[in-house]
Amino acid sequence: MTGHFTAPAAALAGELPDWVTLLRAPNPGPMTLDGTNTWVLRAPGREHAVVVDPGPADEGHLAAIAAHGPIGLVLITHGHPDHTDGSRRLHDLLDGVPVRAVDPTHTIAGEPLVRPGEELGDHGLSVRLVPTPGHTGDSVCFLVGHGDERAVLTGDTILGRGTTVVAHPDGHLGDYLTSLELLSTYRGIAALPGHGPALADCGAAADFYLAHRRARLDQVRAAVAEGATTAAEVVATVYADVDRSLWWAAEWSVRAQLEYLGRESGGGAAGLEQA
Repeated sequence: MTGHFTAPAAALAGELPDWVTLLRAPNPGPMTLDGTNTWVLRAPGREHAVVVDPGPADEGHLAAIAAHGPIGLVLITHGHPDHTDGSRRLHDLLDGVPVRAVDPTHTIAGEPLVRPGEELGDHGLSVRLVPTPGHTGDSVCFLVGHGDERAVLTGDTILGRGTTVVAHPDGHLGDYLTSLELLSTYRGIAALPGHGPALADCGAAADFYLAHRRARLDQVRAAVAEGATTAAEVVATVYADVDRSLWWAAEWSVRAQLEYLGRESGGGAAGLEQA
């Protein structure tokens, strides 16, 4: 049985590139770890920066982001509130700088993100869109480079510590596994996550996540074979080592796992009730 995993999935990054600044929002918690990471990216000698994930609508945090201006573009990794609630206020603080996301709901004064590999802006950095649905349907990563240095901003697809949830029904496990397989090709490239510390190797972290997810699927199969008939019963068996206050989040992932297993077998949700 695989236990609940709370350590980093790969070695921590020794230091950030000099064109990367981390601003951590003051919203720590079981789902946000130390708080939401806002990343400010500025190429050496260039005037305008790129911001990834404004975070919550906290005035102090948003003022700290604005203090790193001028900023030419704000990007969103996915639409969860702890990453996006500050978007509108930051847009106003920055005098109308575009905010771009996959979901038009979170896009302000710009175009939604739609084209894989699209180069985003001209700020002395290479910023490419990498669609990575799974955690949510609108999840994306950004492959950013300057000179010989590259980093992947992973949002909640890969965290700096522990593993993420697949937020069923918006999130989809099959998509998530495919996204992790894609991220596993980014060998030796730092991962800058939406929560927790930066990791030295995105590919190694993705490999660990894939192994962890496949082990969890085996556990779910075993729980069903042993008589679990609802998602809640699977959680009580498979996530017994997790604090009960987090079982509601674990149930998101279990529902996604049951849907995946149901499709795998050609049946509906592995024959289980989802309630």
